[in-house]
Amino acid sequence: MTISMYQASVPVMVRMFGNLSAILTKAEEDAAARKIDPAVFLNARLAPDMHPLTRQIQIASDTAKLGVARLAGVDQPSFADTETSFAELHARIKKTVDFMASVTPSQIDGSEVKRVTLKFPGREVSFPGQLFLLNFTLPNFLFHVTMAYAILRHNGVALGKMDFLGGS
Repeated sequence: MTISMYQASVPVMVRMFGNLSAILTKAEEDAAARKIDPAVFLNARLAPDMHPLTRQIQIASDTAKLGVARLAGVDQPSFADTETSFAELHARIKKTVDFMASVTPSQIDGSEVKRVTLKFPGREVSFPGQLFLLNFTLPNFLFHVTMAYAILRHNGVALGKMDFLGGS
């Protein structure tokens, strides 16, 4: 049995956003239980030169929605990066998942060889669709979800591996 581009992208990222949302809920509950200002978690980072929790989630959102849009050949939604609360981060995750749910398998399947070109300051990088998904989008997305988990875990939120992986 083969796996399609859609199966390797949208369901994987939607599931991880569900796990991330549950992790954020645990962090909210932990902050309340320990009487910690939620801003402490929202602005936390693992190192001085890395992005804080809110930005990690924004980048995960951007990576997922832009990756799916590029593969599907649809307009890329733009979200302002203005989240400053857990509620706003949950809303951003929901908007991202809602967008991805609007993309059908037929829009993504067959994009394995479609050229995807990314423009960076001073250079462009071009990938066939399958390599764009497997070597750029998914690793970048999972990196930022992992950093969000690690930031909260580092700050004492009682999280374990199954919180990251989710249920069955």
